[in-house]
Amino acid sequence: MNTLSLQGRTALVTGAATGIGRAIALLFAQAGARVVVNHLRQADAAQAVVQAITHAGGDALAIDADVGRSTEVQRLVADAGEVHILVNNAGIIQEKPFLDTTDDDWDRMLTTDLKAVFLTSRAVLPGMVARGGGVIVNMASDLGILGRENYAPYCAAKAGVIGLTRSLAREFAPHGIRVNAIAPGPVNTAMVSLEHMSPEWMEKELAIPQHRVAEPEEIAATALFLASDLSRFYCGQVLGPNGGSVMP
Repeated sequence: MNTLSLQGRTALVTGAATGIGRAIALLFAQAGARVVVNHLRQADAAQAVVQAITHAGGDALAIDADVGRSTEVQRLVADAGEVHILVNNAGIIQEKPFLDTTDDDWDRMLTTDLKAVFLTSRAVLPGMVARGGGVIVNMASDLGILGRENYAPYCAAKAGVIGLTRSLAREFAPHGIRVNAIAPGPVNTAMVSLEHMSPEWMEKELAIPQHRVAEPEEIAATALFLASDLSRFYCGQVLGPNGGSVMP
């Protein structure tokens, strides 16, 4: 019988020390998964996630690694052990006019939000193919579909995540591997707070049918569904917990 249980599986969640990644790690652990909490120089926050999981009777470890660097990804996956589920969640965002965007801005965004998805997927897929199954869940964004002024690199990266998801889904479905994406709308995380974004940004984010931002746990619920056996017939799909910002 299909269930939401992840018992007996190891889930590697990138960018899992805070925000959506943290919520996913905690929920996956509740579902029975052994969770690898990837982070980048956020040892205290990552260890807090691990402690919350272990205190609840779960199994978790934290690994510091820059998922935008190939050598560090190889070490991360080697240290993680057998990975049954990969959640490519690590990401950054920047609000900046396009004509002010520098080469460094572009490269940093595309490396963290897109190249990292390529590197981590490439690292775990050989093991998944050998085992005859696995799950990859990629975190895209509604802005990868809609576009947004002053967010050109971010929109380009997230649109790339969607394209990469569909390509991998077609290539690896014959091996029993499901690859899907989540394209959230606005979410209540530190990354998209008013401390980092303009009031104009917040006004546009709230101009959606539900007139609110999501909590990270609402996005994590979609990730759990896609990681579980309940989503066995989902292939190359982009699910949108977005409050109505995108209605395909």
